[in-house]
Amino acid sequence: MMGGLGICGRELCCSSYLSDFHPVSIRMAKEQGLSLNPTKISGTCGRLMCCLKYEQGVYEDAMKRLPKPGALVQTPAGTGSVTEVNFLKEMVKVKFENGNEVEIKTFRPEEIKVIREGRARHPREDADSSLAELKALED
Repeated sequence: MMGGLGICGRELCCSSYLSDFHPVSIRMAKEQGLSLNPTKISGTCGRLMCCLKYEQGVYEDAMKRLPKPGALVQTPAGTGSVTEVNFLKEMVKVKFENGNEVEIKTFRPEEIKVIREGRARHPREDADSSLAELKALED
């Protein structure tokens, strides 16, 4: 609240424009596809970054409209499976398999029709951070 610069290079949200502070959770970082490394998702105050809450609405809206990774979709190029979803650019990467050939193409959401839903949006099997350390950041 005294001032300073965040890791983004901008003035700290808490000292520039945020007047009320809503709870921030690790779930928000997971949904936004961020690394669960505590040093990357904590602010200068040592708590989870305020901007996670500020940006959460954009991600929630995109998650409602975009298919999940693993979903089977129909595209102008044929039927394929979603390999990656970029929420900010609102682009979907689809993998097409034709025998031994694998091709990946990118589409906008309006070009895709979901045939079968996929798995959870942001699996974090690669998360090395301990839950205890992450929970401490929420407090």
